[in-house]
Parts: sequence; structure tokens; C-alpha cells
Amino acid sequence: MMDALGGKVESGLHAEYGRAFVSPEASHSDDTIFAGLFDGGKEEVWMSHGDRVTQIAEGFEVIGTSPNAPYAIVADKARNFFGVQFHPEVHHTPNGKRLLENFTKLAGFTGDWTMASYRGEAIRKIREQVGDKRVICGLSGGVDSSVAAVLIHEAIGDQLTCVFVDHGLLRLNEAEEVVTMFRDNYNIPLIHADRSELFLGALEGVTDPEVKRKTIGKLFIDVFQKYANEIDGADFLAQGTLYPDVIESVSFAGGPSVTIKSHHNVGGLPEKMGLKLVEPLRELFKDEVRALGRELGLPAKFIGRHPSPARVSRSVARAK
Repeated sequence: MMDALGGKVESGLHAEYGRAFVSPEASHSDDTIFAGLFDGGKEEVWMSHGDRVTQIAEGFEVIGTSPNAPYAIVADKARNFFGVQFHPEVHHTPNGKRLLENFTKLAGFTGDWTMASYRGEAIRKIREQVGDKRVICGLSGGVDSSVAAVLIHEAIGDQLTCVFVDHGLLRLNEAEEVVTMFRDNYNIPLIHADRSELFLGALEGVTDPEVKRKTIGKLFIDVFQKYANEIDGADFLAQGTLYPDVIESVSFAGGPSVTIKSHHNVGGLPEKMGLKLVEPLRELFKDEVRALGRELGLPAKFIGRHPSPARVSRSVARAK
């Protein structure tokens, strides 16, 4: 901000990493964005930077300073521009959340977003996208696919059919728990594809981890596609794609983004099967998916489930 508006930024000699304490300039502790801060005289913050501001831009004033950052907090109140040198988003800045809440209010947001409102909006979008068509969901029993399945079923009922590929590599009694939960408790149409003998037979004697992954991935696709093809009139494939999957593969908003790694559930299988995607969790992070699961009434055992070491879902892309 300072560089763009005419200030001066220098790098090199003044790198700072770790805890610091910011002191308010006189009479500035009650500014709108800093309401509730500096009650104890100083604010503990977390610094992590190699550059620092050495001259603030015209129109700005100093709101807070630290021993190593004379412009730790600056503001241009006339334009509602605020800048901080530290990281308010991390746990090591105890009042950072309060600072961010103040900023969002100043920006005109009401803070009325809830997971219940997201649930309602997601259901509306699913119904609008799917219409009267049928949807297939690859159910693994993990958190993401479980939450996606329950949400979609709430939206379109029996238009959804889940395919649960039981490859014999799950935890003890996990397959039975998945079938009981979704078929018996939620009454979701479910195909339990128990092909454990096929998978374990193909893996017998195989010791190379990469060969195992490719073997499992190829079989998984073949089995899933076989059972999915038995569902008449399906036009959509539901996936539990999360926001981290998307931003690691491509920019969510279509802007410039560095590809970190590709994910199987951001493409591949839908094109092979000629299906369109339904991804109701695409804008959520993992903790938000768990919160949505609680909102939907999923048991804590499913919401808190950790990924199995033998989970094959990440191996599908490697099998191609």
C-alpha cells in the first residue's frame, strides 16, 4: 500500500520474525478499526517480514509503533485505508481476530453469514443446477463425501444414488458403518460395491508403493464406473471437492494462480463418464465442512473422522 501510494519501502537489513509489542500513538486507541485494542497499553503481535516501510505515503498517520517497526500501524482515515506491518490472521496475534472483525464492519459487512445460511443457499443451488435429473455420488465414508452426500440428498432426495466402493482397505467395521449410516439411517439409495477380493487379489505380492497406488487407482475407477453405468439417466457426478483442492489446482475465480498440485476430484473421471459435476463444498475449507456436517446432523464419529492411511481417493489421478 505504501509503495503504491507514494511511500517508501526498503528491504534487506531489517528482516523481523517473531513476537513483538505494538504501542498506540496518543489518542488513537479508540479508532474504529482498533476498537477494543490497546486496552492494556500494548498489543502483542506476530511479525514476519523482510521489507519494512521507511516513509509513509501522503495522507497517512502513524497509529502504532513497535521497537523495530516505527510504522507498525498506519491509517488514512479520510479514505478508510489502514495498514499493519504484523500478521493479524495468525494465532500469535491474540487480538488479530478482533482487528479483522472491526475491519469487515468498517467495510460495510454485517457479519450475518452462518453455516445454516450456507446450507440453505447450497440446497437452492443444487436444485437449480440438477433440476429433475439424477446424480451419482462416489461415497468413500470420509468427511467430505459424507457431508456432500447428505447435503445433496436433502436437496433432491431419491434423485441421488451413492456408490460406495468397498476395496477391503478400510478400517475395521468401517464399511458396515458407512452402509448402516447412509442406507439405513438416512435412507439414501446406496450401491455397496464390495469388491475387496478383487482389490486384495490384485495387490497380492505387490510391494512397490507406487505400483500399489496405480493398481488401486485403476481398479477404483473401473469398479466405480461399472456400477455407476447401471444407474439409468444420471447426468451429474457429485464430488466432495473442497476449496484447497481448487486453489491448489487452479484459481477459483479464474484469475492468475500458481498450480501447486492437481487433484483427482477437480477433473478426469467426470469427463471419462460424460457427466457434469455437482460440487457443493467447493467454496469451503475442511473445518467449515465439519461445521456443515454438524449443521446437517451427521454423527460426531463421521464429522471427526481422520483420513485412513490406506485411503485411495488421492490415488485416482495417478492411475491415469
